[in-house]
Amino acid sequence: MSSQHTPRSSGKPPHGPPSAQEGDGLQAGLKNRHLSMIAIGGVIGAGLFVGSKAGIADAGPGILLSYALVGLLVVLVMRMLGEMAAADPTSGSFSTYADRALGRWAGFTIGWLYWFFWSVVLAVEATAAAEILEGWVPDVPQWGWALLVMVVLTGTNLISVGSYGEFEFWFAGIKVVAIVAFIVVGLIAFVGLPPADHFAGMENLTGQGGFLPNGPGAILSGMLLVVFSFMGSEIVTLAAAESPNPVTAVRKAVNSVIWRIGLFYLGSIFVIVSLLPWDSKAIATDGPYVAVLNALDIPYAGTVMDIVVLTAVLSCLNSGLYTASRMAYSLGERKDAPASFGRTNGRGVPTTAILASVAFGFVAVFFNYIAKDTVFEFLLNSSGAVALFVWLVICASQLRMRRRIERETPELLTVRMWLYPYLTWATIALIVFVIGYMFTDPDGRTQMILSLAVAAVVLVASLVKGRVQQGASGQQGAPSVPKPAAEADPLDAAGTPESSRS
Repeated sequence: MSSQHTPRSSGKPPHGPPSAQEGDGLQAGLKNRHLSMIAIGGVIGAGLFVGSKAGIADAGPGILLSYALVGLLVVLVMRMLGEMAAADPTSGSFSTYADRALGRWAGFTIGWLYWFFWSVVLAVEATAAAEILEGWVPDVPQWGWALLVMVVLTGTNLISVGSYGEFEFWFAGIKVVAIVAFIVVGLIAFVGLPPADHFAGMENLTGQGGFLPNGPGAILSGMLLVVFSFMGSEIVTLAAAESPNPVTAVRKAVNSVIWRIGLFYLGSIFVIVSLLPWDSKAIATDGPYVAVLNALDIPYAGTVMDIVVLTAVLSCLNSGLYTASRMAYSLGERKDAPASFGRTNGRGVPTTAILASVAFGFVAVFFNYIAKDTVFEFLLNSSGAVALFVWLVICASQLRMRRRIERETPELLTVRMWLYPYLTWATIALIVFVIGYMFTDPDGRTQMILSLAVAAVVLVASLVKGRVQQGASGQQGAPSVPKPAAEADPLDAAGTPESSRS
């Protein structure tokens, strides 16, 4: 494993000098406050505000256990990822570590699957933002709003990484303030302080069929509904590579993930299920957060939550474009994508990687309007299980990388996975169990089958690519004349330390 900690990653092509427009790789344009807010806001996605009602309807108050179990899973995975990222921050994050620990096929496959996931997310979030904006200004068609938000956020990402960080700082700040205010107001109402007119107590948690009205199995069903809303916690490990002090940024993000999940997810969901009956019609029609605010007679609750949800959607769209482009950049650097993906301009921006990612997002938006129930639904389902694949690869990579780091550069282990390797294996077992359980759920089965099919196609592509490259290198090396022993290259790969070859 490389021990290099520079936040600048070379974007030069493997042969020849760079062009006049070509930069020297990614630059440290993210400030510490950007990284802090990206880390905090990364766990607050639009799925928390919108998608949580499905989990509540399925599991009742027991959805708290579903969120707690998935939150524990994310904490453990982030600890493993943080261990590797603190030792070697890189724009490719877990894809690069999989490349080094498991093989080129693993880095190629998980990198492209992750890029595919976030490119589809661009279309989902652009459409969600357009629906809200069309409600405010119906004279502009929905596709026009989707086009506008995509163009604006693409422009901010193309300017510089600092402009992405600044937008995300304010987007995430609004989400954090909103969710904290919601929890504070909710807890005041829960204990019966003014202006609440009565003490809610445990009535809604234990009434209407009890804490688990649909049985213990609903906890697992709830996990399937909420697991993908946690996707995004890992973004800070990619962004850290473009900060002045990536090791410190990663360490802070990993150490704070427990309270972030506990506060924003468990705290807000507790407020909802304790103040309203889980089977309340208001939760199903208005959404859980609006329903609570309406029950507390908060004026303009629907408008306030529309603004918050729009902010969350724009934040997810902004981060999704950034994340997809940085993964494409890393793949280009490792020659697992077109070489142009791995190049930057003079401002350190991977322009081609950004444009390629947003182009796929535009295509997905197009299909969302002309073939929503066929092509677009396939895109959604075939990317649905990528989060679990990513977490599983992170665990497997950490098992091997930990031994390598301890052997070669133990001083880089500033973040350590707890109870290694036992907790790592336990996390792997839990992820495999969730994957297996998805096959017992009709919707989950469709997502898993299609996601596995797409993963298989990408895996085959990586193996074919490896064979082609191996054959090409063999043909190039065949006519060469071997060097005399006295002229042997002192830096021959056989004698090069593994960290240098990486």
